[in-house]
Amino acid sequence: MNDTQILSAFHEPQPEPPDHPVGPVALFDACQVGVVLRAVLFVEAAAGVVLAYLSNGLMEWVVRLSIVTGGALPATLAWLLVTCLAKRWLARLSRKIQYAVALLLGALSGVYGCAVLWFSGLLDPAPWWASALSGLALSALLVAARVMRAKGRTPADTAARLAELQSRIRPHFLFNTLNSAIALVRAEPAKAEALLEDLSDLFRHALIDRGEAVSLAQEVSLAQRYIAIEQVRFGERLRVKWVLDPAADLAKVPPLLLQPLVENAVRHGVEPSDSGAEIQISTQRRGSVVVIKVTNTVPAGQGVQGHGVALRNVRERLALLHDLQGQFRSGLKNGVYQVRLEVPL
Repeated sequence: MNDTQILSAFHEPQPEPPDHPVGPVALFDACQVGVVLRAVLFVEAAAGVVLAYLSNGLMEWVVRLSIVTGGALPATLAWLLVTCLAKRWLARLSRKIQYAVALLLGALSGVYGCAVLWFSGLLDPAPWWASALSGLALSALLVAARVMRAKGRTPADTAARLAELQSRIRPHFLFNTLNSAIALVRAEPAKAEALLEDLSDLFRHALIDRGEAVSLAQEVSLAQRYIAIEQVRFGERLRVKWVLDPAADLAKVPPLLLQPLVENAVRHGVEPSDSGAEIQISTQRRGSVVVIKVTNTVPAGQGVQGHGVALRNVRERLALLHDLQGQFRSGLKNGVYQVRLEVPL
Protein backbone atom coordinates (compact mmCIF):
# COMPACT_ATOMS: atom_id res chain seq x y z
CA MET A 1 0.00 0.00 0.00
CA ASN A 2 1.58 3.25 -1.16
CA ASP A 3 0.47 6.12 1.08
CA THR A 4 2.95 8.82 0.10
CA GLN A 5 0.62 10.74 -2.20
CA ILE A 6 -2.64 10.57 -0.26
CA LEU A 7 -2.19 13.89 1.52
CA SER A 8 0.51 15.43 -0.66
CA ALA A 9 -0.73 18.94 0.08
CA PHE A 10 1.29 18.91 3.29
CA HIS A 11 4.56 20.84 3.29
CA GLU A 12 7.15 18.45 4.75
CA PRO A 13 10.14 20.17 5.74
CA GLN A 14 16.13 7.44 24.08
CA PRO A 15 14.85 6.46 26.94
CA GLU A 16 11.09 6.52 27.32
CA PRO A 17 9.69 8.86 30.01
CA PRO A 18 7.53 7.40 32.77
CA ASP A 19 3.76 7.14 32.56
CA HIS A 20 3.36 9.68 35.34
CA PRO A 21 5.87 12.48 34.75
CA VAL A 22 6.48 14.44 37.91
CA GLY A 23 7.90 17.89 37.68
CA PRO A 24 7.21 21.60 37.74
CA VAL A 25 4.32 23.02 35.79
CA ALA A 26 4.55 26.35 34.00
CA LEU A 27 1.56 28.64 34.37
CA PHE A 28 2.00 29.83 30.80
CA ASP A 29 4.20 29.02 27.81
CA ALA A 30 5.50 31.78 25.52
CA CYS A 31 7.71 29.51 23.41
CA GLN A 32 5.13 28.61 20.76
CA VAL A 33 4.85 30.25 17.36
CA GLY A 34 1.12 30.79 17.79
CA VAL A 35 1.68 32.59 21.08
CA VAL A 36 4.23 34.94 19.51
CA LEU A 37 1.96 35.81 16.59
CA ARG A 38 -1.08 36.40 18.81
CA ALA A 39 0.90 38.49 21.29
CA VAL A 40 2.31 40.77 18.59
CA LEU A 41 -1.09 41.18 16.92
CA PHE A 42 -2.77 41.85 20.27
CA VAL A 43 -0.28 44.57 21.25
CA GLU A 44 -0.50 46.18 17.82
CA ALA A 45 -4.30 46.10 17.94
CA ALA A 46 -4.34 47.65 21.42
CA ALA A 47 -1.96 50.39 20.31
CA GLY A 48 -4.02 51.03 17.19
CA VAL A 49 -7.26 51.43 19.15
CA VAL A 50 -5.71 53.82 21.69
CA LEU A 51 -4.03 55.93 19.00
CA ALA A 52 -7.30 56.18 17.08
CA TYR A 53 -8.63 58.37 19.91
CA LEU A 54 -5.54 60.61 19.81
CA SER A 55 -5.32 61.12 16.03
CA ASN A 56 -7.17 63.67 13.92
CA GLY A 57 -7.06 61.67 10.71
CA LEU A 58 -5.99 58.49 9.00
CA MET A 59 -2.52 59.69 8.06
CA GLU A 60 -1.80 60.97 11.55
CA TRP A 61 -2.97 57.65 12.95
CA VAL A 62 -0.67 55.73 10.57
CA VAL A 63 2.31 57.92 11.52
CA ARG A 64 1.63 57.59 15.24
CA LEU A 65 1.14 53.83 14.96
CA SER A 66 4.42 53.48 13.05
CA ILE A 67 6.27 55.35 15.76
CA VAL A 68 4.68 53.42 18.61
CA THR A 69 5.32 50.12 16.81
CA GLY A 70 9.03 50.97 16.81
CA GLY A 71 8.96 50.69 20.58
CA ALA A 72 6.08 48.27 21.17
CA LEU A 73 7.35 45.54 18.86
CA PRO A 74 10.84 45.14 20.40
CA ALA A 75 9.29 45.42 23.87
CA THR A 76 6.79 42.63 23.12
CA LEU A 77 9.44 40.40 21.58
CA ALA A 78 11.74 41.04 24.55
CA TRP A 79 8.97 39.98 26.96
CA LEU A 80 8.28 36.82 24.94
CA LEU A 81 11.98 35.96 24.65
CA VAL A 82 12.72 36.37 28.35
CA THR A 83 9.63 34.44 29.48
CA CYS A 84 10.46 31.66 27.01
CA LEU A 85 14.09 31.39 28.13
CA ALA A 86 13.00 31.46 31.78
CA LYS A 87 10.23 28.90 31.25
CA ARG A 88 11.82 26.12 33.31
CA TRP A 89 12.85 28.48 36.09
CA LEU A 90 9.37 30.01 36.26
CA ALA A 91 7.81 26.55 36.42
CA ARG A 92 9.54 25.95 39.76
CA LEU A 93 7.82 28.95 41.32
CA SER A 94 4.34 29.17 42.79
CA ARG A 95 1.47 30.46 40.68
CA LYS A 96 1.35 33.82 42.42
CA ILE A 97 5.07 34.39 41.95
CA GLN A 98 4.83 33.38 38.28
CA TYR A 99 2.11 36.01 37.83
CA ALA A 100 4.21 38.61 39.65
CA VAL A 101 7.32 37.88 37.58
CA ALA A 102 5.35 38.07 34.33
CA LEU A 103 3.86 41.43 35.31
CA LEU A 104 7.24 42.80 36.38
CA LEU A 105 8.79 41.70 33.09
CA GLY A 106 5.88 43.38 31.30
CA ALA A 107 6.57 46.66 33.09
CA LEU A 108 10.29 46.44 32.32
CA SER A 109 9.52 45.65 28.68
CA GLY A 110 7.29 48.73 28.51
CA VAL A 111 10.14 50.85 29.84
CA TYR A 112 12.50 49.22 27.34
CA GLY A 113 10.18 50.07 24.45
CA CYS A 114 9.94 53.66 25.67
CA ALA A 115 13.73 53.84 25.94
CA VAL A 116 14.10 52.66 22.33
CA LEU A 117 11.94 55.54 21.11
CA TRP A 118 13.59 58.04 23.48
CA PHE A 119 17.12 57.17 22.36
CA SER A 120 15.96 57.40 18.76
CA GLY A 121 14.75 60.94 19.35
CA LEU A 122 11.15 60.00 18.47
CA LEU A 123 9.75 60.52 21.97
CA ASP A 124 10.53 63.57 24.05
CA PRO A 125 9.66 63.79 26.87
CA ALA A 126 9.52 60.05 27.53
CA PRO A 127 6.42 58.75 29.41
CA TRP A 128 8.29 56.27 31.55
CA TRP A 129 5.55 55.55 34.07
CA ALA A 130 2.82 55.32 31.45
CA SER A 131 4.96 52.91 29.44
CA ALA A 132 5.62 50.74 32.50
CA LEU A 133 1.93 50.59 33.38
CA SER A 134 1.00 49.84 29.77
CA GLY A 135 3.51 46.97 29.64
CA LEU A 136 2.21 45.62 32.95
CA ALA A 137 -1.43 45.73 31.78
CA LEU A 138 -0.71 44.11 28.41
CA SER A 139 1.38 41.34 29.97
CA ALA A 140 -1.42 40.67 32.48
CA LEU A 141 -3.89 40.23 29.62
CA LEU A 142 -1.51 37.99 27.68
CA VAL A 143 -0.86 35.74 30.69
CA ALA A 144 -4.58 35.57 31.48
CA ALA A 145 -5.32 34.52 27.90
CA ARG A 146 -2.67 31.78 28.04
CA VAL A 147 -3.97 30.48 31.37
CA MET A 148 -7.56 30.35 30.07
CA ARG A 149 -6.38 28.46 27.00
CA ALA A 150 -4.46 25.99 29.16
CA LYS A 151 -7.56 25.38 31.27
CA GLY A 152 -9.41 24.52 28.08
CA ARG A 153 -7.33 21.34 27.84
CA THR A 154 -8.83 19.85 30.98
CA PRO A 155 -12.41 19.29 29.76
CA ALA A 156 -11.14 18.17 26.35
CA ASP A 157 -8.81 15.57 27.86
CA THR A 158 -11.48 14.43 30.32
CA ALA A 159 -14.02 13.99 27.53
CA ALA A 160 -11.46 12.04 25.51
CA ARG A 161 -10.70 9.75 28.44
CA LEU A 162 -14.39 9.10 29.08
CA ALA A 163 -15.02 8.48 25.39
CA GLU A 164 -12.19 5.96 25.26
CA LEU A 165 -13.47 4.21 28.40
CA GLN A 166 -16.92 3.99 26.87
CA SER A 167 -15.38 2.58 23.70
CA ARG A 168 -13.43 -0.02 25.67
CA ILE A 169 -16.49 -1.29 27.55
CA ARG A 170 -18.63 -1.33 24.41
CA PRO A 171 -20.31 -4.79 24.45
CA HIS A 172 -19.29 -5.39 20.84
CA PHE A 173 -15.61 -5.00 21.66
CA LEU A 174 -15.58 -6.42 25.18
CA PHE A 175 -17.61 -9.56 24.43
CA ASN A 176 -15.58 -10.37 21.33
CA THR A 177 -12.35 -10.00 23.28
CA LEU A 178 -13.55 -12.17 26.17
CA ASN A 179 -14.93 -14.81 23.80
CA SER A 180 -11.60 -14.90 22.00
CA ALA A 181 -9.83 -15.37 25.33
CA ILE A 182 -12.22 -18.16 26.37
CA ALA A 183 -11.62 -19.96 23.09
CA LEU A 184 -7.87 -19.82 23.69
CA VAL A 185 -7.83 -20.82 27.38
CA ARG A 186 -7.45 -24.58 26.80
CA ALA A 187 -5.74 -24.65 23.42
CA GLU A 188 -3.31 -21.76 23.92
CA PRO A 189 -3.38 -20.56 27.55
CA ALA A 190 -0.33 -18.33 27.15
CA LYS A 191 -1.96 -16.54 24.24
CA ALA A 192 -5.20 -16.12 26.21
CA GLU A 193 -3.26 -14.66 29.13
CA ALA A 194 -1.48 -12.17 26.83
CA LEU A 195 -4.83 -11.17 25.32
CA LEU A 196 -6.34 -10.43 28.74
CA GLU A 197 -3.22 -8.51 29.77
CA ASP A 198 -3.56 -6.31 26.69
CA LEU A 199 -7.23 -5.69 27.47
CA SER A 200 -6.33 -4.81 31.07
CA ASP A 201 -3.72 -2.31 29.85
CA LEU A 202 -6.28 -0.62 27.60
CA PHE A 203 -8.60 -0.14 30.57
CA ARG A 204 -5.75 1.11 32.75
CA HIS A 205 -4.58 3.68 30.18
CA ALA A 206 -8.15 4.91 29.69
CA LEU A 207 -8.61 5.51 33.41
CA ILE A 208 -5.32 6.92 34.67
CA ASP A 209 -4.39 10.59 34.46
CA ARG A 210 -1.17 10.86 32.45
CA GLY A 211 -1.04 14.65 32.30
CA GLU A 212 -1.52 16.91 29.32
CA ALA A 213 1.13 15.22 27.16
CA VAL A 214 2.85 11.85 26.75
CA SER A 215 5.60 10.60 24.49
CA LEU A 216 4.80 9.25 21.05
CA ALA A 217 6.52 6.01 22.05
CA GLN A 218 3.92 5.49 24.80
CA GLU A 219 1.07 6.06 22.37
CA VAL A 220 2.58 3.61 19.88
CA SER A 221 2.89 0.98 22.63
CA LEU A 222 -0.78 1.41 23.55
CA ALA A 223 -1.86 1.15 19.91
CA GLN A 224 0.19 -2.02 19.49
CA ARG A 225 -1.65 -3.61 22.40
CA TYR A 226 -4.97 -2.72 20.82
CA ILE A 227 -3.86 -4.23 17.51
CA ALA A 228 -2.71 -7.38 19.32
CA ILE A 229 -6.23 -7.85 20.69
CA GLU A 230 -7.92 -7.29 17.34
CA GLN A 231 -5.39 -9.54 15.60
CA VAL A 232 -6.71 -12.50 17.60
CA ARG A 233 -10.24 -11.68 16.48
CA PHE A 234 -9.64 -10.93 12.79
CA GLY A 235 -6.61 -13.10 12.10
CA GLU A 236 -5.34 -12.76 8.53
CA ARG A 237 -8.03 -10.19 7.70
CA LEU A 238 -6.10 -7.64 9.75
CA ARG A 239 -2.79 -6.93 8.01
CA VAL A 240 -0.74 -4.34 9.88
CA LYS A 241 2.56 -2.72 8.98
CA TRP A 242 4.49 -0.60 11.47
CA VAL A 243 7.05 1.87 10.07
CA LEU A 244 8.47 3.51 13.17
CA ASP A 245 11.32 6.01 13.44
CA PRO A 246 13.08 5.80 16.84
CA ALA A 247 14.10 9.45 16.44
CA ALA A 248 10.41 10.43 16.70
CA ASP A 249 9.73 8.59 19.98
CA LEU A 250 10.21 11.61 22.25
CA ALA A 251 7.68 13.84 20.47
CA LYS A 252 4.92 15.01 22.83
CA VAL A 253 1.29 14.27 21.95
CA PRO A 254 -1.99 14.39 23.90
CA PRO A 255 -2.84 11.15 25.75
CA LEU A 256 -5.01 8.67 23.85
CA LEU A 257 -4.27 10.31 20.51
CA LEU A 258 -3.05 7.43 18.34
CA GLN A 259 -5.19 4.52 19.57
CA PRO A 260 -8.57 6.02 18.49
CA LEU A 261 -7.14 6.56 15.00
CA VAL A 262 -6.02 2.95 14.80
CA GLU A 263 -9.40 1.80 16.10
CA ASN A 264 -11.10 3.83 13.38
CA ALA A 265 -8.93 2.11 10.79
CA VAL A 266 -9.97 -1.31 12.09
CA ARG A 267 -13.64 -0.44 12.44
CA HIS A 268 -14.04 1.16 9.01
CA GLY A 269 -11.43 -0.78 7.07
CA VAL A 270 -11.34 -4.35 8.41
CA GLU A 271 -14.80 -4.97 9.89
CA PRO A 272 -16.89 -4.18 6.76
CA SER A 273 -14.66 -6.21 4.42
CA ASP A 274 -14.74 -9.98 4.06
CA SER A 275 -11.17 -9.92 2.78
CA GLY A 276 -9.99 -7.54 5.51
CA ALA A 277 -7.80 -4.51 5.06
CA GLU A 278 -4.25 -3.29 5.20
CA ILE A 279 -3.33 -0.82 7.95
CA GLN A 280 -0.06 1.07 8.13
CA ILE A 281 1.07 3.16 11.09
CA SER A 282 4.19 5.22 10.53
CA THR A 283 6.20 7.81 12.42
CA GLN A 284 9.05 9.84 11.00
CA ARG A 285 11.20 12.68 12.22
CA ARG A 286 11.82 15.42 9.65
CA GLY A 287 14.04 18.06 11.18
CA SER A 288 12.19 19.60 14.10
CA VAL A 289 8.87 18.05 13.02
CA VAL A 290 7.49 14.54 13.56
CA VAL A 291 5.01 13.19 11.00
CA ILE A 292 2.50 10.54 12.12
CA LYS A 293 0.36 8.63 9.62
CA VAL A 294 -2.43 6.10 10.09
CA THR A 295 -3.45 4.65 6.73
CA ASN A 296 -5.99 1.95 5.89
CA THR A 297 -7.63 0.50 2.81
CA VAL A 298 -11.43 0.71 2.67
CA PRO A 299 -13.94 -1.58 0.94
CA ALA A 300 -14.99 -0.56 -2.56
CA GLY A 301 -17.81 1.96 -2.56
CA GLN A 302 -17.41 2.90 1.10
CA GLY A 303 -17.01 6.58 1.86
CA VAL A 304 -15.60 8.27 4.95
CA GLN A 305 -18.75 8.01 7.08
CA GLY A 306 -18.09 7.33 10.73
CA HIS A 307 -14.68 9.02 10.88
CA GLY A 308 -16.08 12.22 12.42
CA VAL A 309 -16.22 12.09 16.22
CA ALA A 310 -12.81 10.59 16.93
CA LEU A 311 -11.08 12.76 14.34
CA ARG A 312 -12.67 15.93 15.65
CA ASN A 313 -11.58 15.05 19.19
CA VAL A 314 -8.02 14.37 18.04
CA ARG A 315 -7.90 17.59 16.03
CA GLU A 316 -9.11 19.73 18.93
CA ARG A 317 -6.74 18.24 21.50
CA LEU A 318 -3.80 18.50 19.13
CA ALA A 319 -4.56 22.21 18.63
CA LEU A 320 -4.83 22.76 22.39
CA LEU A 321 -1.44 21.18 23.04
CA HIS A 322 0.62 22.43 20.09
CA ASP A 323 -1.42 25.37 18.79
CA LEU A 324 -0.30 26.37 15.27
CA GLN A 325 2.63 23.95 15.38
CA GLY A 326 0.30 20.95 15.39
CA GLN A 327 -1.09 20.03 11.96
CA PHE A 328 -3.93 17.61 11.19
CA ARG A 329 -5.20 16.34 7.84
CA SER A 330 -7.33 13.41 6.71
CA GLY A 331 -8.56 12.24 3.34
CA LEU A 332 -9.62 9.38 1.09
CA LYS A 333 -7.89 8.71 -2.22
CA ASN A 334 -8.09 5.67 -4.50
CA GLY A 335 -9.62 3.45 -1.83
CA VAL A 336 -7.06 4.40 0.84
CA TYR A 337 -7.94 6.52 3.85
CA GLN A 338 -5.22 8.39 5.71
CA VAL A 339 -4.95 10.54 8.81
CA ARG A 340 -1.79 12.57 9.01
CA LEU A 341 -0.49 14.60 11.92
CA GLU A 342 2.53 16.85 12.37
CA VAL A 343 3.84 17.73 15.82
CA PRO A 344 6.94 19.65 16.92
CA LEU A 345 9.81 17.74 18.48
